[in-house]
Amino acid sequence: MNVRWVLLFLLAIAAPALAQGFAGLGTSAEGFAMPQKAHPPVFPGDHGAHPDYRVEWWYLTANLTGEDGRDYGAQWTLFRFALAPGTGESWQTPQLWMGHAAVTTPDQHVSAERLARGGIGQAGVVLTPFSANIDSWRMDSRAGPDSDPMSALDVSAAGAGFAYRLGLTATGPLVLHGDRGYSVKSAQGQASYYYSQPFYAVKGTLTLDGRDIAVTGQAWFDHEWSSQPLGADQSGWDWFSFHFDTGEKLMGFRLRDEGAGFTSGTWIGADGQVEPLPPGALTAEPLEWAEVRGRTVPIRWKLSLPFRGLDITTRALNDAAWMDTQVSYWEGPVRIEGSHPGRGYVEMTGY
Repeated sequence: MNVRWVLLFLLAIAAPALAQGFAGLGTSAEGFAMPQKAHPPVFPGDHGAHPDYRVEWWYLTANLTGEDGRDYGAQWTLFRFALAPGTGESWQTPQLWMGHAAVTTPDQHVSAERLARGGIGQAGVVLTPFSANIDSWRMDSRAGPDSDPMSALDVSAAGAGFAYRLGLTATGPLVLHGDRGYSVKSAQGQASYYYSQPFYAVKGTLTLDGRDIAVTGQAWFDHEWSSQPLGADQSGWDWFSFHFDTGEKLMGFRLRDEGAGFTSGTWIGADGQVEPLPPGALTAEPLEWAEVRGRTVPIRWKLSLPFRGLDITTRALNDAAWMDTQVSYWEGPVRIEGSHPGRGYVEMTGY
């Protein structure tokens, strides 16, 4: 059995702990560490990996404009998930890694996937200097010694028919979600550690079908880790990251269950001031649906946050932005209209 098939077998075993928003993340996490409200993230150390937790991801989405005037989106994600706590050595490690990369245009969505076993140098995260990789896909800090490692990054990936090389420079602070990074995900109290760098200015190059396109824009980075972030009755989530033209930003999510669901998020001022949203303050309602790869998914949303005067609708740049990966989901850039116009990204899992 070759290495790829070994990895696929291990992924099948570990699928419940694999990626954002799936019902398996609500299963028992006995033996793994759990987030504690009394111990918020500490930087730069918590930019690194947390192998005693069951699942973790370093997640970047970028809303870009090409030199041709067109809108583009780019995604770079490294997932870590564990069969058991701890690191182990070489092939004995219980840590598995998966990478996703994608580029979205108004008429095309291309994606790729990488799988790796930890402990053999094929994938992982190094803290000093910060570097995350899976095979040749890389996220490397170029920040100075006295700066936060995430304040400047070089990010690259390639797949069939696409590649990108992006330089990111932060123009604002890191953002801790929830209570100092302790982000509650259900009425029962399941939670994760979760922070973002939503203030990246981006400059780089996309390559599509052999053609280089210079791009600029904005990017949003998430780092999240937990062992049981969902309730047992939650089947998936709808996640939103928005850059408004005013400079303000919004992270919001709706976790779906058999009832009204659980919503929460963070309002981020243009100056980096953070306001956690209480559960239920943000409403997210699908307005239009489409058939995508045999799934029925929302492609247009209405979101409201009355105390901020927010009343917006989103429209997908490309309805068919489906990640056809081992665990599949919808992920793509959107345009925002209404009280707070802008651009952003939507992720929808569990459909």
